[in-house]
Amino acid sequence: MKQITSIQNPYIKQLVQLQEKAKARKESGTFLMEGLREVELASKGGYEITTILFLPELISIQTIQNTTQKKTIEYIEISKEVYQKLAYRDTTEGVLAVVKTKLHQLSDLQLSSNPLILVAEGIEKPGNLGAILRTADAANSDAVIIANPKSDLYNPNMIRSSVGCLFTRQIAVASTEEAIAFLQNKNIAIYCATLQDSTPYHIQDYQKPTALVVGTEATGITEIWRKNSTQNIIIPMQGIIDSMNVSVAAAILLFEAKRQRDFQ
Repeated sequence: MKQITSIQNPYIKQLVQLQEKAKARKESGTFLMEGLREVELASKGGYEITTILFLPELISIQTIQNTTQKKTIEYIEISKEVYQKLAYRDTTEGVLAVVKTKLHQLSDLQLSSNPLILVAEGIEKPGNLGAILRTADAANSDAVIIANPKSDLYNPNMIRSSVGCLFTRQIAVASTEEAIAFLQNKNIAIYCATLQDSTPYHIQDYQKPTALVVGTEATGITEIWRKNSTQNIIIPMQGIIDSMNVSVAAAILLFEAKRQRDFQ
């Protein structure tokens, strides 16, 4: 088995670039992730894992192989120094993986007859995007559409904050115009969380095919969403501040829809 003990190794330097640079991830079509749970979720989610690096003092190769159940993965034993250089978190069981990215096209989404979709437009902070994916997983939404993305889907902070939910949800990345056309073509009602021309979110009917659209706290969603919505909705604020974190807003809307659907 291959072993790497130096942080000056050219391959390790390439992996550092994958951690730090969105450009490197895009050019290579790969990303670096860490954690045994993430490896298992990515494997179950249909992601192609090409290489696994592990610290034998913390985890055995047998444990990892039992998680992936795949024979085509290259395994590399690394030193503690190399692991500490690459690891983004402190508690990831001593395992990292190089994984191929997906295209995340709208046409790849496989929807039920009565889908519940979360649309997030222009989210800039990777932590917020990760929290949104975690929320979508908690509500068991059919898919997440990321419109006009401002953050790299494979940013390590995004993966960390999603606690692996990047791999558990169907995700599509598209322009706002493409997302609207897709939803309209599928006859999916569009409910946009916005201040303008809105009614309280809880009086709407989400038992039919539904897309819930949220945007950033600073600027909200763009005008084209408001013009193409079935209904603009608002979460009434009772305090002094007139906005809340986008992942919290998404959770309120998704779970109201789930409540109406009797959590099916």
